Amino acid sequence: MKRATKQGFTLVEILIVVIILGILAAIVIPQFTEASAEARVSNIMTNLQTIRSQLLLYKTQHLENYPQNGVDSNDDFVAEMCTYSDKNGVTKVAPAPTDNPPVIYGPYLTNIPINSMTDTRTVTVVTGAADVNPKDETSGWWFNATTGEFRANLKDIRTTSDGTKLNEL
Repeated sequence: MKRATKQGFTLVEILIVVIILGILAAIVIPQFTEASAEARVSNIMTNLQTIRSQLLLYKTQHLENYPQNGVDSNDDFVAEMCTYSDKNGVTKVAPAPTDNPPVIYGPYLTNIPINSMTDTRTVTVVTGAADVNPKDETSGWWFNATTGEFRANLKDIRTTSDGTKLNEL
């Protein structure tokens, strides 16, 4: 009499494989979550460094004035950073040879980068010496046109892996 050959897996074998896959997933998934959070933090830090360096260049070329010095407006800030301008900050989409004074500066950014934590690129522009950063995440960025301070508009609970508040970077 011939014995039948085994054709499939037993229930116990399948359960062991499922348990092993579950353990591996429990180990790997948190690492992916942490890596994506670290990537967002790195993105914000890179964007802050880029924007701040361009703000200093703007100030140097515009008679030691920051964009929108004395004006609270996101649209005007974006226009001054993302188009051409003369030394007085008057903006144009493109310079013309007949411009007097000549429009020779900018653009400093192609566009305002998206804040990877709030998924928005708007800028809250304020004036004055006081620290009035709302930290409410209603906009992506916060800029004090008087002091030149530029930060991510994030709540205090958002921190780096070492505990530094992202809105204080």
